[in-house]
Amino acid sequence: MVTESAVRHSEDIRERCTRGDVALARAFSFLGKRWSGLVVGSLSTGPAGFRELSRLVGGVSDSVLSDRLAELCELGLVTREVDAGPPVSVTYSLTEAGEGLLPALTLIAEWAETHLPEPPTSC
Repeated sequence: MVTESAVRHSEDIRERCTRGDVALARAFSFLGKRWSGLVVGSLSTGPAGFRELSRLVGGVSDSVLSDRLAELCELGLVTREVDAGPPVSVTYSLTEAGEGLLPALTLIAEWAETHLPEPPTSC
């Protein structure tokens, strides 16, 4: 016989799992976009300008990088600071929320090193 307490406990667990699934889906709605995680990771060493980020990430077009940076700024993970110059320059850096994401990105990278095969190198 199942007690009322056991039923409540089971419902609590199910509700927490559902909330966790929803939170994970929210996180991967932007982390799942190509380049987003790499942009955040590239800013882990400190502020960087657009050209420097483009070099650090490698292979991303200017328009996609611009879109990702705008989205990360909108989400509150990255700040954009404009220096009027001359010359005018723009610097991007992680916010506290962005820095809070770094340990998770490190764990994902470690997991990938262990569980995902490296793509074959081309000659």
